[in-house]
Amino acid sequence: MTHTFDEPARVKSKNPLAALEIDSRLLGMIGAFAVICVVFQVWTGINAMTLRGDFAWNPAAWLFDGRFLTPRNVFNLTIQTVSVALMATGMVFVIVTRHIDLSVGSLLATCSAVMAVTQTVVVPEWMGLGLEHPAIAPISIAAGMLTGLLIGAFHGWLIGYLTIPAFIVTLGGLFVWRNVAWHLTGGQTVGPLDANFQHFGGINGTLGVSMSWVFGLLALAAAFYGLFSARRARVAHEFPVKPVWAEFAIAGMIAVAILGFVAVLNAYEIPVRRLQRIFEDRGEVMPEGFTTGYGLPISVFVLIVVAIVMNVVARRTRLGRYIFATGGNPEAAELAGIRTRLLTVKVFAIMGLLCAISAVVASARQTFHSNDIGTLDELRVIAAAVIGGTALSGGIGTIVGAILGALIMQSLQSGMAMVGVDAPYQNIVVGIVLVFAVYVDIVYRKRTGG
Repeated sequence: MTHTFDEPARVKSKNPLAALEIDSRLLGMIGAFAVICVVFQVWTGINAMTLRGDFAWNPAAWLFDGRFLTPRNVFNLTIQTVSVALMATGMVFVIVTRHIDLSVGSLLATCSAVMAVTQTVVVPEWMGLGLEHPAIAPISIAAGMLTGLLIGAFHGWLIGYLTIPAFIVTLGGLFVWRNVAWHLTGGQTVGPLDANFQHFGGINGTLGVSMSWVFGLLALAAAFYGLFSARRARVAHEFPVKPVWAEFAIAGMIAVAILGFVAVLNAYEIPVRRLQRIFEDRGEVMPEGFTTGYGLPISVFVLIVVAIVMNVVARRTRLGRYIFATGGNPEAAELAGIRTRLLTVKVFAIMGLLCAISAVVASARQTFHSNDIGTLDELRVIAAAVIGGTALSGGIGTIVGAILGALIMQSLQSGMAMVGVDAPYQNIVVGIVLVFAVYVDIVYRKRTGG
């Protein structure tokens, strides 16, 4: 029997949230992040009023006096999240294929050491280009990325072709690459790093107010185009579509999120003395009363680009389909003709490359390479992916969820630091949150049959 459609079918639901078709797990993570922000905003507001000696039982005053949601703290929170979030996007692929990578923190350290030595010894001395040469940053970044790619692929070869368990290979890598990094630098802190290289660290490199607004508007246009294209594709294939009001509601939420984020970052003003130094370096005199904001950090821009690329790979490419198919049922995937061993090499090569990109951001933010860079990052990265909804049993995970998981963890740690919670207690809370998140995910999957 054939059916004709005079107009596209629409999603029928009495529940407005169901009509929006928003992933309930993603919505839950956003809600958890919002709760964390409100709690620490109120907590810091109470502390501020107490220190001033004008404490009053006024929840509105607590909220507006808080420091957690100030432009300065939001800016710092974003640049602190980037390094772990970058690696968490790769860890999604690793865990989805039923593996684990315990070496990411040590691999980051090795890549950072390679880049630091390249900047301070290889390019200026061995290549004779001298310090502050414009080629230093691109050459060192290329060296670090090649290092991460090769080491990651080597891990994948050991796991895929020699069938050594990923836990053992990467546990060995945790010890090996941490000490390789120490050997490359002789156990010394190396710095300061190249000025152009430092632009990837956050505070030393931003897009500025005008370019941040341009980026925000372009991102908004791209998001709207994506919504329109998705709806048009569903109509063309006669699939059910969301009500028009739901499309506009989602578009409105996206617009508020993007433009609000840009506005908050632009509101963080560059200190006057720093502005004066910037003008002096240009040989100019700063106009009287001139002020401007930092805008979007370049490191955050890098994270956004990586997130888009990884999301496209996961959802729109053959490689992404193979990754999730293999994680869902490795035996069936191999019988279907998927070269699972080569796929393992590719997944760990991607993870190594992302460790190198993360090393750029982490060392540039510090402005030097230190021996303890990346310490315990492997645990933070795994926690971010798992909190973000990646199933340890394989086959399920999202890039956006992993980034949200990293943001939630960093928000918890930053908020607790602001209210004076000692570091050991911060780690206790993060550990409890990790276990609770996995428990909630297990309950959710049992109820939904996922």
